[in-house]
Amino acid sequence: MSVFQAFLLGIIQGLTEFLPVSSSGHLEIGHHLLGIKGHNNLVFAIVVHGATVLSTLVVFREDILSLCKGLFAFQWNDETKYISLLFLSAVPIAALGLFFREEVESLFTGNLVFVGIMLIFTASLLAFSYFAKSKDKKIGWLDSLIIGVAQALAVLPGISRAGSTIAVGLLLGKKKEDMARFSFLMVLIPILGANCIDLFAHEANPGEPLGILPLAVGFVAAFVSGLLACKWMIRVVKQGKLIYFAAYCFVIGLIAIFAG
Repeated sequence: MSVFQAFLLGIIQGLTEFLPVSSSGHLEIGHHLLGIKGHNNLVFAIVVHGATVLSTLVVFREDILSLCKGLFAFQWNDETKYISLLFLSAVPIAALGLFFREEVESLFTGNLVFVGIMLIFTASLLAFSYFAKSKDKKIGWLDSLIIGVAQALAVLPGISRAGSTIAVGLLLGKKKEDMARFSFLMVLIPILGANCIDLFAHEANPGEPLGILPLAVGFVAAFVSGLLACKWMIRVVKQGKLIYFAAYCFVIGLIAIFAG
Protein backbone atom coordinates (compact mmCIF):
# COMPACT_ATOMS: atom_id res chain seq x y z
CA MET A 1 0.00 0.00 0.00
CA SER A 2 1.43 3.35 -1.03
CA VAL A 3 1.31 6.53 1.05
CA PHE A 4 -1.17 8.07 -1.37
CA GLN A 5 -3.45 5.03 -1.18
CA ALA A 6 -3.26 5.14 2.63
CA PHE A 7 -4.17 8.84 2.55
CA LEU A 8 -7.22 8.25 0.35
CA LEU A 9 -8.42 5.24 2.33
CA GLY A 10 -7.91 7.12 5.61
CA ILE A 11 -10.11 9.96 4.37
CA ILE A 12 -12.73 7.50 3.14
CA GLN A 13 -12.76 5.72 6.51
CA GLY A 14 -12.92 8.94 8.52
CA LEU A 15 -15.74 10.47 6.48
CA THR A 16 -17.88 7.40 5.98
CA GLU A 17 -17.59 6.10 9.55
CA PHE A 18 -19.84 8.94 10.68
CA LEU A 19 -21.80 9.81 7.56
CA PRO A 20 -24.75 7.47 6.83
CA VAL A 21 -23.24 6.07 3.63
CA SER A 22 -21.51 2.85 4.81
CA SER A 23 -17.78 2.99 5.52
CA SER A 24 -17.33 -0.72 4.72
CA GLY A 25 -19.11 -0.33 1.38
CA HIS A 26 -17.05 2.69 0.39
CA LEU A 27 -13.81 1.00 1.47
CA GLU A 28 -14.71 -1.99 -0.71
CA ILE A 29 -15.31 0.39 -3.62
CA GLY A 30 -12.09 2.27 -2.77
CA HIS A 31 -10.04 -0.95 -2.76
CA HIS A 32 -11.59 -1.87 -6.10
CA LEU A 33 -10.82 1.51 -7.71
CA LEU A 34 -7.28 1.63 -6.30
CA GLY A 35 -6.59 -1.96 -7.32
CA ILE A 36 -5.65 -3.04 -3.79
CA LYS A 37 -6.08 -6.82 -3.75
CA GLY A 38 -4.48 -9.65 -1.86
CA HIS A 39 -2.72 -7.41 0.68
CA ASN A 40 -2.76 -7.89 4.42
CA ASN A 41 -4.36 -4.60 5.48
CA LEU A 42 -5.47 -5.73 8.93
CA VAL A 43 -3.07 -3.45 10.80
CA PHE A 44 -4.10 -0.53 8.59
CA ALA A 45 -7.78 -1.21 9.39
CA ILE A 46 -7.00 -1.27 13.12
CA VAL A 47 -5.08 2.00 12.88
CA VAL A 48 -7.74 3.95 10.94
CA HIS A 49 -10.54 2.61 13.15
CA GLY A 50 -8.50 3.71 16.16
CA ALA A 51 -8.29 7.16 14.57
CA THR A 52 -12.09 7.40 14.25
CA VAL A 53 -12.47 6.26 17.87
CA LEU A 54 -10.14 9.08 18.90
CA SER A 55 -12.15 11.62 16.89
CA THR A 56 -15.33 10.42 18.64
CA LEU A 57 -13.67 10.84 22.02
CA VAL A 58 -12.65 14.39 21.12
CA VAL A 59 -16.10 15.44 19.88
CA PHE A 60 -17.97 13.86 22.80
CA ARG A 61 -15.33 14.50 25.47
CA GLU A 62 -17.73 16.42 27.74
CA ASP A 63 -20.42 13.73 27.48
CA ILE A 64 -17.91 10.97 28.14
CA LEU A 65 -16.46 12.82 31.13
CA SER A 66 -19.96 13.30 32.55
CA LEU A 67 -20.75 9.60 32.06
CA CYS A 68 -17.50 8.58 33.76
CA LYS A 69 -18.21 10.83 36.76
CA GLY A 70 -21.65 9.30 37.14
CA LEU A 71 -20.27 5.78 36.77
CA PHE A 72 -17.61 6.25 39.43
CA ALA A 73 -20.18 7.58 41.86
CA PHE A 74 -20.92 3.84 42.24
CA GLN A 75 -24.66 4.21 42.35
CA TRP A 76 -27.58 3.64 39.97
CA ASN A 77 -28.08 7.03 38.30
CA ASP A 78 -28.82 8.42 34.83
CA GLU A 79 -25.20 8.07 33.74
CA THR A 80 -24.92 4.46 34.93
CA LYS A 81 -28.16 3.58 33.15
CA TYR A 82 -26.97 5.24 29.94
CA ILE A 83 -23.70 3.31 29.99
CA SER A 84 -25.67 0.11 30.59
CA LEU A 85 -27.82 0.92 27.55
CA LEU A 86 -24.66 1.39 25.48
CA PHE A 87 -23.33 -2.02 26.55
CA LEU A 88 -26.69 -3.65 25.86
CA SER A 89 -26.65 -2.20 22.34
CA ALA A 90 -23.30 -3.93 21.77
CA VAL A 91 -24.62 -7.42 22.59
CA PRO A 92 -26.00 -8.24 19.09
CA ILE A 93 -22.83 -7.26 17.25
CA ALA A 94 -20.67 -8.99 19.87
CA ALA A 95 -22.63 -12.22 19.38
CA LEU A 96 -22.31 -11.85 15.61
CA GLY A 97 -18.57 -11.30 15.87
CA LEU A 98 -18.01 -14.23 18.22
CA PHE A 99 -20.10 -16.85 16.46
CA PHE A 100 -20.29 -15.76 12.82
CA ARG A 101 -17.01 -13.92 12.26
CA GLU A 102 -15.81 -16.08 9.36
CA GLU A 103 -19.18 -15.89 7.61
CA VAL A 104 -19.18 -12.10 7.86
CA GLU A 105 -15.58 -11.80 6.64
CA SER A 106 -16.43 -13.97 3.64
CA LEU A 107 -18.76 -11.21 2.41
CA PHE A 108 -15.84 -8.79 1.98
CA THR A 109 -14.72 -10.13 -1.38
CA GLY A 110 -15.07 -7.02 -3.52
CA ASN A 111 -18.53 -8.03 -4.73
CA LEU A 112 -19.74 -4.62 -5.91
CA VAL A 113 -23.20 -5.92 -6.84
CA PHE A 114 -23.81 -7.02 -3.25
CA VAL A 115 -22.41 -3.71 -1.93
CA GLY A 116 -24.69 -1.80 -4.31
CA ILE A 117 -27.80 -3.70 -3.17
CA MET A 118 -26.97 -3.02 0.48
CA LEU A 119 -26.39 0.69 -0.28
CA ILE A 120 -29.86 0.85 -1.80
CA PHE A 121 -31.19 -0.84 1.36
CA THR A 122 -29.47 1.90 3.40
CA ALA A 123 -31.05 4.52 1.15
CA SER A 124 -34.50 3.03 1.73
CA LEU A 125 -34.01 2.97 5.50
CA LEU A 126 -32.89 6.61 5.54
CA ALA A 127 -35.83 7.61 3.35
CA PHE A 128 -38.36 5.94 5.66
CA SER A 129 -36.82 7.60 8.73
CA TYR A 130 -37.14 11.02 7.06
CA PHE A 131 -40.92 10.77 7.38
CA ALA A 132 -40.88 9.43 10.94
CA LYS A 133 -42.38 11.69 13.59
CA SER A 134 -40.50 12.24 16.81
CA LYS A 135 -42.42 11.31 19.96
CA ASP A 136 -39.65 12.67 22.19
CA LYS A 137 -39.28 9.27 23.85
CA LYS A 138 -36.18 8.45 25.83
CA ILE A 139 -34.10 5.47 24.76
CA GLY A 140 -35.17 2.43 26.78
CA TRP A 141 -33.87 -1.10 27.21
CA LEU A 142 -35.82 -2.62 24.31
CA ASP A 143 -34.93 0.38 22.12
CA SER A 144 -31.25 -0.13 22.89
CA LEU A 145 -31.44 -3.79 21.89
CA ILE A 146 -33.31 -3.05 18.64
CA ILE A 147 -30.83 -0.31 17.72
CA GLY A 148 -28.05 -2.77 18.56
CA VAL A 149 -29.51 -5.26 16.07
CA ALA A 150 -29.43 -2.50 13.44
CA GLN A 151 -25.76 -1.94 14.25
CA ALA A 152 -25.08 -5.67 13.92
CA LEU A 153 -26.68 -5.75 10.46
CA ALA A 154 -24.39 -2.90 9.46
CA VAL A 155 -21.41 -5.26 9.42
CA LEU A 156 -22.60 -6.10 5.91
CA PRO A 157 -20.67 -4.01 3.35
CA GLY A 158 -23.02 -1.36 2.05
CA ILE A 159 -25.22 -0.98 5.14
CA SER A 160 -24.33 2.19 7.02
CA ARG A 161 -23.81 1.77 10.76
CA ALA A 162 -24.55 5.40 11.56
CA GLY A 163 -27.39 5.51 9.06
CA SER A 164 -29.07 2.31 10.22
CA THR A 165 -28.83 3.03 13.95
CA ILE A 166 -29.99 6.63 13.67
CA ALA A 167 -32.76 5.71 11.20
CA VAL A 168 -34.08 2.89 13.40
CA GLY A 169 -34.00 5.19 16.44
CA LEU A 170 -35.98 7.83 14.57
CA LEU A 171 -38.50 5.19 13.43
CA LEU A 172 -38.88 4.26 17.11
CA GLY A 173 -39.85 7.88 17.81
CA LYS A 174 -36.63 9.04 19.50
CA LYS A 175 -35.37 12.63 19.40
CA LYS A 176 -32.86 13.47 16.67
CA GLU A 177 -30.32 14.90 19.12
CA ASP A 178 -30.55 11.85 21.40
CA MET A 179 -30.07 9.43 18.51
CA ALA A 180 -27.04 11.26 17.12
CA ARG A 181 -25.36 11.12 20.54
CA PHE A 182 -26.32 7.50 21.24
CA SER A 183 -25.32 6.29 17.76
CA PHE A 184 -21.83 7.75 17.92
CA LEU A 185 -21.16 6.69 21.52
CA MET A 186 -22.45 3.13 21.05
CA VAL A 187 -19.89 2.43 18.33
CA LEU A 188 -16.96 2.87 20.72
CA ILE A 189 -17.53 -0.46 22.48
CA PRO A 190 -17.63 -2.77 19.41
CA ILE A 191 -14.82 -0.95 17.59
CA LEU A 192 -12.49 -1.18 20.59
CA GLY A 193 -13.45 -4.82 21.13
CA ALA A 194 -13.01 -5.76 17.47
CA ASN A 195 -9.67 -3.97 17.28
CA CYS A 196 -8.38 -5.89 20.31
CA ILE A 197 -9.44 -9.20 18.73
CA ASP A 198 -7.90 -8.23 15.39
CA LEU A 199 -4.68 -7.18 17.10
CA PHE A 200 -4.29 -10.57 18.79
CA ALA A 201 -5.15 -12.30 15.50
CA HIS A 202 -2.46 -10.28 13.76
CA GLU A 203 0.11 -11.25 16.39
CA ALA A 204 -0.70 -14.90 15.68
CA ASN A 205 -0.54 -14.37 11.90
CA PRO A 206 1.38 -11.17 11.12
CA GLY A 207 1.33 -11.56 7.32
CA GLU A 208 2.77 -8.84 5.10
CA PRO A 209 4.14 -5.86 7.10
CA LEU A 210 3.17 -2.27 6.32
CA GLY A 211 5.52 0.69 6.56
CA ILE A 212 5.17 3.22 9.36
CA LEU A 213 4.61 6.12 6.94
CA PRO A 214 1.41 4.73 5.29
CA LEU A 215 0.06 3.89 8.76
CA ALA A 216 0.80 7.38 10.08
CA VAL A 217 -0.69 9.10 7.03
CA GLY A 218 -3.79 6.89 7.16
CA PHE A 219 -4.23 7.59 10.89
CA VAL A 220 -3.99 11.38 10.51
CA ALA A 221 -6.26 11.41 7.45
CA ALA A 222 -8.89 9.27 9.21
CA PHE A 223 -8.71 11.33 12.43
CA VAL A 224 -9.06 14.75 10.79
CA SER A 225 -11.75 13.70 8.31
CA GLY A 226 -13.56 11.79 11.07
CA LEU A 227 -13.50 14.82 13.35
CA LEU A 228 -15.04 17.02 10.67
CA ALA A 229 -17.57 14.39 9.60
CA CYS A 230 -18.71 13.68 13.16
CA LYS A 231 -19.39 17.35 13.92
CA TRP A 232 -21.12 17.85 10.58
CA MET A 233 -23.25 14.74 10.97
CA ILE A 234 -24.58 15.91 14.34
CA ARG A 235 -25.84 19.09 12.68
CA VAL A 236 -27.30 17.13 9.75
CA VAL A 237 -29.29 14.84 12.06
CA LYS A 238 -30.60 17.74 14.12
CA GLN A 239 -31.74 19.51 10.95
CA GLY A 240 -33.43 16.35 9.62
CA LYS A 241 -31.52 16.25 6.32
CA LEU A 242 -30.85 12.52 6.12
CA ILE A 243 -32.93 12.35 2.93
CA TYR A 244 -29.99 13.80 0.98
CA PHE A 245 -27.83 10.86 2.04
CA ALA A 246 -30.63 8.50 1.04
CA ALA A 247 -30.44 9.90 -2.50
CA TYR A 248 -26.63 9.65 -2.47
CA CYS A 249 -26.64 6.01 -1.31
CA PHE A 250 -29.25 5.13 -3.94
CA VAL A 251 -27.18 6.63 -6.77
CA ILE A 252 -23.87 5.11 -5.56
CA GLY A 253 -25.64 1.79 -5.07
CA LEU A 254 -26.86 1.78 -8.68
CA ILE A 255 -23.37 2.69 -9.92
CA ALA A 256 -21.84 -0.13 -7.88
CA ILE A 257 -24.38 -2.63 -9.23
CA PHE A 258 -23.73 -1.71 -12.86
CA ALA A 259 -19.96 -1.50 -12.31
CA GLY A 260 -19.98 -4.95 -10.76
